[in-house]
Amino acid sequence: MKFTLRVHRQLGPEAPGSLVQYSVDDISPDTSFLEMMDILNEQLTAKGEDPIAFDSDCREGICGMCSMVINGQAHGPLPESATCQVYMRHFQDGDVITIEPFRAAAFPLVRDLIVDRSAFDRIMQAGGFISVHSGPKPDPNSVPIEPDTVELALDAASCIGCGACVAACPNASAMLYTAAKVSHLGLLPQGQPERYERVRNMVGQMEEEGFGACRNYGECEAQCPKGISIGFIGRMNRDYLRASLLDPVDRQGKMVPQ
Repeated sequence: MKFTLRVHRQLGPEAPGSLVQYSVDDISPDTSFLEMMDILNEQLTAKGEDPIAFDSDCREGICGMCSMVINGQAHGPLPESATCQVYMRHFQDGDVITIEPFRAAAFPLVRDLIVDRSAFDRIMQAGGFISVHSGPKPDPNSVPIEPDTVELALDAASCIGCGACVAACPNASAMLYTAAKVSHLGLLPQGQPERYERVRNMVGQMEEEGFGACRNYGECEAQCPKGISIGFIGRMNRDYLRASLLDPVDRQGKMVPQ
């Protein structure tokens, strides 16, 4: 297979950027998108040109590092898949493919296709954890939890923090990411003591990072590689509304008007 690639090249955040055209030939349909990028970089290196900088790690759809916008879609044309799970058989021979970085003010560009997503780390540090000592490992059946609740918590926990929701949203909102991280802890008994403090802190940090507001476009859900539902945003909003009615020191979630 042969492809024409239009790749965003930019030496740094302050340097001008542009789309540069390349051609790759004799690509197997079973080559993954990232492997195709590796082949292109080998060709560029052989010619003495700078290779294209892009992020990748596990290449198994787990780590969320492979942040590319392919033909205007975060992670590319394959539903509920990360870039590393896209194969060249998902394109037509001779296609022109445009490859760009995730674009958001809160994700400053580092170089070429790499952006700095440390804003997500700071949201997690603001409350995406359980700090209460739970003692020795309990018996799995000692705390009964409804199966539907468990499934819902696991759905939220499947978020890999890739940032596709931000890249897909016209407002560059991080609501889906934050909601998933808030919800998977807030649904389970272990997350209850800090439930309302958590949502206050994480939403506050999200806003401080400069992400846009949610306008219910639904693009985040459509392009999430794990298919996380925007229903979690509604759940987070309800928790945040209740948290605004609680005294900040009331960690148990009792209704104490301010």
